[in-house]
Amino acid sequence: MEIKFEYTRKRSDFGRPCNFSDLPAEVTVDIPPDPSLAEDFIPQDPVDFALQHAPVMALHEVNTERVQATSRGMNHVEGGWPKHIDPKNTDLTSRYREEVERDEMYTRTIQHLGTLMEHCIRQNNAIDIYEEYFADDEEEEGVEDPPSAKTISAFRDPNKVRRTATHLSWHPDSGKELAVAYCSLEFQDKRRDIPCDSYIWDMEYPYKPFLTLMLSSPVLTVEYNPKDWHHLLGGCYNGQIVYWDTRKGGLPMESTPLELSHRDPVYGAIWLPSRTGTECFSASTDGQVLWWDIRKLSQPSERLILDITREDQLQNALGAISLDFSLSMPTKFLVGTEQGSIINCNRDAKTPPEKIANVFNGHIGAVYAVARSPFNPKVFLSVGDWTARIWSEENLDSSSIMETKCHVPYLLDGCWSPVKPSVFFTVKSDGTLDVWDFLFHQKEPSLSIKMSNDPLLSLRPQENGRIIGCGTRQGTINILEISSGLCTLRKNEKSLTSTMFEREARREKVLQDKQRELQVRAQLLAKAKKEEPEDPQQVFKQARRDFFSVIKAEQQRRGETVSLMSESQEEQEAA
Repeated sequence: MEIKFEYTRKRSDFGRPCNFSDLPAEVTVDIPPDPSLAEDFIPQDPVDFALQHAPVMALHEVNTERVQATSRGMNHVEGGWPKHIDPKNTDLTSRYREEVERDEMYTRTIQHLGTLMEHCIRQNNAIDIYEEYFADDEEEEGVEDPPSAKTISAFRDPNKVRRTATHLSWHPDSGKELAVAYCSLEFQDKRRDIPCDSYIWDMEYPYKPFLTLMLSSPVLTVEYNPKDWHHLLGGCYNGQIVYWDTRKGGLPMESTPLELSHRDPVYGAIWLPSRTGTECFSASTDGQVLWWDIRKLSQPSERLILDITREDQLQNALGAISLDFSLSMPTKFLVGTEQGSIINCNRDAKTPPEKIANVFNGHIGAVYAVARSPFNPKVFLSVGDWTARIWSEENLDSSSIMETKCHVPYLLDGCWSPVKPSVFFTVKSDGTLDVWDFLFHQKEPSLSIKMSNDPLLSLRPQENGRIIGCGTRQGTINILEISSGLCTLRKNEKSLTSTMFEREARREKVLQDKQRELQVRAQLLAKAKKEEPEDPQQVFKQARRDFFSVIKAEQQRRGETVSLMSESQEEQEAA
């Protein structure tokens, strides 16, 4: 059986044609042998002879002079103006432009340059020697490596008293620096020598912190400013908000006043994408979300109470233990609470009760992590109790559209992969890191690694998705590198992931509608039974028959042959 594949494409799609021609073989020189010269040679068979036309040179070395390279910066604003023209004066510059454009020499020069540019553009568009004509049609060959990971570095708390690494933040530019928040989460810890410092580590020097962040109260969360990389935001254990300028050392630049700050530890602090790059907001277990501007930290610019009853009462507020904000939806943010609820908030609402848009309930314990998908903004991930769940904002009243199996250890943190839409990470209390790819496995993780004997409480990947940092309860930061298959975007992966999310959302909506229909039907049947009148005589006779049938069945079981004729006759007479 022959298998053929014909590929057809227009001749105009191949660029300029190349002309080739076939030439017949021709003899250039023919030297006949001379028999008289054969006596001067000794015949050898076989003959092996090498011929090199280029001259043979000995090996030698040349030392060239070292070039001294220097880096110089230049700030070029605007130039080329005559001395009598001030570039800052718009009237003078516009008048000078009009005079130059009216000159005949200027017109001829522009026409000449335009002709040369047009020739070069046409020459480049004629044929592209680097074009691959069949790149889209050929299937990608090669087998992906199986999911794997390896530890490349580890950072340990330099203090004698070990503290928990509560939060990680990678430097937004190069990713070579990692800011780590250290704090003891034991409320009744009686040790008085617990340090309050946190650190910034350099990937190339894992033995000593790159910068020490000095504080009077430990921080639970740190976050780099994506717009100004030198600013670092921190949320303290005593409820204050501080920020550092790494160019000026480890001392905080300013902190919020204690009386106007949070009343409980700050578990979430995130920068906002403002024009100035100085706005941020924070959430705490006291049930408040506060907005700040680092140019004026004397008081919060805005306040939101997480009261799902929409009465705006602080005593009814739910404690926030996780916070998420995505640039794809700049007006919305997610709050994970201690009570297992996830609150979807809208900052643009007019009144505080309207700012609490939706509430999602599904976890039994606290929601330790909540993260919106970077590829599908209406889908978000939550991690709490023993499961990780995926939700859709389109299904407001239904449960999660996807969820992992119920693990034995607690799940303490989780996040999405920044490069693959179907991959997310979770860490557990037994020191295990799980990598999930639900396009391949939905019941089991694609990769599960035992990182430490201590619980893993914090997790953060780099922007390339290949390097992952995990923080333990003892303050050790393990830097992990995963295989390329888990951090490389495959063909059509975005569309497949979106299709799966839409299918699961529709399925959940259909199941919810069916459940509502059954509930309504049950309520109607119960209401109809109540409306039907019951005859007392019929109820009495039915109870009598049921009673004697139970007695007869019991007598037959025991093997007794007592006759019940009298009872049956009485029953017939009564009927």
